[in-house]
Amino acid sequence: MNLRQQLTQFLTMAFVFSSSFMAWKTLSVVTNSHSPVVVVLSGSMEPAFQRGDILFLWNRQRQNKVGDVVVYEIKGKDIPIVHRVLREHHNLEKQYLLTKGDNNLVDDLGLYAKKQGYLNQATDLVGTVKAYLPKVGYVTILISENMYARYALLGIMCISSLLTGE
Repeated sequence: MNLRQQLTQFLTMAFVFSSSFMAWKTLSVVTNSHSPVVVVLSGSMEPAFQRGDILFLWNRQRQNKVGDVVVYEIKGKDIPIVHRVLREHHNLEKQYLLTKGDNNLVDDLGLYAKKQGYLNQATDLVGTVKAYLPKVGYVTILISENMYARYALLGIMCISSLLTGE
């Protein structure tokens, strides 16, 4: 393989990665969410959402209502949580939400940060679920939870790049 082919291959890969990044950032700006697409990782929202469903979020509404499914993050924890609004309180400027998973017996008060009674709609929410694709995100779960699947995918990508280079 000559230098020109290697450079072309590198530029193609750079184009793919930069295009993906630009698409993600554009979607983030449009939805007003730093993570506009999430994968359901647990069964706490069954039967509404199953493990592996991909959720599309929107974070431009002023307030959520009881029954909305929201995704929120807790300070100090990395993984966003997908649960339904059980109760809401608001004043002129702020809205506070209490959530619960459909498949859970109790509300999420025990999941919130220390001394936090409600979620602040403006600071804690990642977005409100507006659409979903069932089971498509299971590949993400498989790769993140299974070390062998991760290495197999990496190997397939390496072999593929070697074979297409000729």
